[in-house]
Amino acid sequence: MTDVLFTDVRVLDPGADLDLPHAELLVRDGRIADLGSGLGRPDGAAIVAGAGAVLCPGLVDMRATLGEPGGEHRETVASAAAAASFGGVTTVAALPDGVPAIDDPALVRLLRARGEETGAITVVPYGAATRGCRGEELCEYGLLREAGAAGFTDGARAIGPARLMRLALTYARGFGARIIQHPEEPTLAAGGAATQGELATRLGLPTIPAAAEALMVARDIRLVELTGGAVHFAHVSTAEALALIRAAKARGLAVTCDTAPPYFDLNETAIGDWRTFAKLSPPLRGEADRQGVAAALGDGTIDAIASDHRPCDADDKRLPFAEAAAGGTGLATLLAVTLAQVHGAGLPLPRAIELLTAAPARLLGIEAGTLRKGAPADLCLFSPERAWQVAAGALPGRAPNTPFDGRALEGRVVGTWKAGWRVFGG
Repeated sequence: MTDVLFTDVRVLDPGADLDLPHAELLVRDGRIADLGSGLGRPDGAAIVAGAGAVLCPGLVDMRATLGEPGGEHRETVASAAAAASFGGVTTVAALPDGVPAIDDPALVRLLRARGEETGAITVVPYGAATRGCRGEELCEYGLLREAGAAGFTDGARAIGPARLMRLALTYARGFGARIIQHPEEPTLAAGGAATQGELATRLGLPTIPAAAEALMVARDIRLVELTGGAVHFAHVSTAEALALIRAAKARGLAVTCDTAPPYFDLNETAIGDWRTFAKLSPPLRGEADRQGVAAALGDGTIDAIASDHRPCDADDKRLPFAEAAAGGTGLATLLAVTLAQVHGAGLPLPRAIELLTAAPARLLGIEAGTLRKGAPADLCLFSPERAWQVAAGALPGRAPNTPFDGRALEGRVVGTWKAGWRVFGG
């Protein structure tokens, strides 16, 4: 493998406390060999002139639906890898709630192998928390963990029964694993399509009260206290739930959370006149909640930003709003929408990159999200000021259903490398 030398780049790795302007980084045999200044020019090395662009670890996305197995008409691991590379993502944690659900160790191994076949991403599968993700009976966590499951979740379905969640937290604790919860009280959310409020009422849509999220968060925090287990709340979207999480962390409980770009960049008005591309789960919230999520990115309450990539096809979205599938693609826009918080809301760039790299890698317990010497050369090179506009259907991947259609953004990936191989740009 040819050496690669990056020159005139801002080397940024908050997890390793690195922020080096106009620096160099050398890749050899697929790993980071050296970084700093004055590295020289190794014979035969490929030179990548950064022109001041930011070189950071490849992004680690801790929540995405990859379509396989069972949903290949919406997405495949290969098509997701193309979207991920476009967005600077090199590691993807795959949700298990497809058909069939990832409740068998052989399926965990299959997804890991499919990721390796792409040469562009590492796939880190979650195991199903319950058989078939149906919320009735726990899976064999030990066997799933041994096969490489990063944690246990029912994906976009909440683990509803309190007794079952208590057992899941206790069981997962024995294997040093987290339960990843979709925080939405299912009986309150059943049949809903939009956040309860004036807009949903005007549009005649069935609603989900924002309190459905906080109720589930409060219950599960209490169950963490009871069991000594660890819970991770996915795509948190309300200020009330974040306040509960903040207080739980202050008490030293094993409680973590992530959010996704729609919940700090958009509010409920994005659904417009029944715009199904903006129908998500949880639904987009009011402006006060959006501001609360944005503030929690910087104060340490939110532990990671995930893409929440959930591709849909035309048959899923070309329906009346209440009947359309919830979900949006997110791998290709993950970095750029996060950078909007840097440009317009004062989120420090190192904090933004930490939330996309080292922090999710720590939560997943994997070797990723770092530029330390000897680490795999999974790299993202991006221009923070480069402007572009999102267009549904023009992004890589099989599905066009982005909630950010038409959004003007600053910050674009110009190159992505996986284990030293360039997989995007050039």
